[in-house]
Amino acid sequence: MLRWNFEQFLTLPTVEVFTDIHCVTRWSKFDTTWVGVRFRDFCEAFLTVSPQANYVIAHCDYGYTTNLPIDAMMEDDVLLTYTYEGMPIEPDHGGPVRSFVPQRYFWKSAKFLRGIEFSADDKPGFWERNGYHNDGDPFKEERYGSRRGFF
Repeated sequence: MLRWNFEQFLTLPTVEVFTDIHCVTRWSKFDTTWVGVRFRDFCEAFLTVSPQANYVIAHCDYGYTTNLPIDAMMEDDVLLTYTYEGMPIEPDHGGPVRSFVPQRYFWKSAKFLRGIEFSADDKPGFWERNGYHNDGDPFKEERYGSRRGFF
């Protein structure tokens, strides 16, 4: 298990991403600005990712998890972010660091991030196990999977 602290994290190069965000509940917020470290830059700085890793599983407070294919997490605009609209991300919104995956519905941008797992196998997260689509691409309207509801 690798551990890093916020001070080490802040030594990495940062980027600004200006984009829209989309919620599965059918609202969007346009022209948002986020600052953080590209996920792939974070990986290059702190990890050696196994070639067998096909998925990234975000582990968060309260046992919440979400999953994405590793290729989706390595896109240019995917961040471990700590600033939204020029201000530190507040704890109520997942601060101090949360993932930001703008090419997916916002539940895939994990708040209260506490761990990152690389896996050869897909491990659907909380919402994915409870009816949400496994990939969550808003441009394909991937809101819900074939299994809906909590029962």
